[in-house]
Amino acid sequence: MKVAFLGTGLMGLPMAQRLLAANIELVAYNRTPEKLAPLQAAGAEIATHPRYAIRAADCIILMLTNAAAIYSVLLSDTSWRTLSGRTVIQMGTITPTESQEIRDAVVAAGGEYIEAPVLGSIPEAQTGKLIVMVGAREDQFQRYLNLLQNFGPEPRLVGPVGAAASVKLALNQLIASLTTSFALSLAFVQRQGIDVEKFMEILRESVLYAPTFDKKLARMLDGNFANPNFPTKHLLKDTDLFINEAKTVELDVSSIKGVRQILHSAMKMSFANDDYSAVFYAIKAWEEGRWE
Repeated sequence: MKVAFLGTGLMGLPMAQRLLAANIELVAYNRTPEKLAPLQAAGAEIATHPRYAIRAADCIILMLTNAAAIYSVLLSDTSWRTLSGRTVIQMGTITPTESQEIRDAVVAAGGEYIEAPVLGSIPEAQTGKLIVMVGAREDQFQRYLNLLQNFGPEPRLVGPVGAAASVKLALNQLIASLTTSFALSLAFVQRQGIDVEKFMEILRESVLYAPTFDKKLARMLDGNFANPNFPTKHLLKDTDLFINEAKTVELDVSSIKGVRQILHSAMKMSFANDDYSAVFYAIKAWEEGRWE
């Protein structure tokens, strides 16, 4: 099997490198060609246009920013016509509605489509320990299980196309909500003059504790949000996707709308490309009148 990998950003690059390390023949495309240099050095074929990558491959993996990018790269007229007889595996974060619409377009072109979004960040992508959620038929899942195991040891079949995309959005809603809630409690403790480590000792002993709190603690205390595993702008994008989809199934989204406001404030404070733990500074800055 020859694989085309479209989208080699923060997550796409280490995922593509995993395939090369497994001696899988790879052709790669990225809208910013400079990001392809490490893959080319490792032996990947480089395509100057998506259709060239698609034509050269049996299977196309997408790790693109959003549905608009997928339509531009995969479903433009020239690329869409090359999908016949090929399988598309969509691994980015999009809504279930978008995933189903893209599936319909791929099938109409004579191709096959499955979704396989992942949970985890750059370290997990580098070590092949991502949680891989799959939306597909059982036979499709079995056919591509070995390929997906390069990214995570135990890919899970969640249901048909749309199911895995839904679970991914639900999980990213938790990322946004848990992090902002922890940041608010941390800022409150600091303002009350309480020793942070004593607070953390109590938190770690409780059922309230989540490992992500310790992962983000040092960044928040040090104000070091550079070299992100997941930038603020991407979490804001995923939060917007969740809100839109949750509204369609008539859920109250008041709480996540508050989180979205804090993420938006972090964006206005120039943390768009920094780690999303920068929400801590957005929360602390509210009293100082930096945002409304």
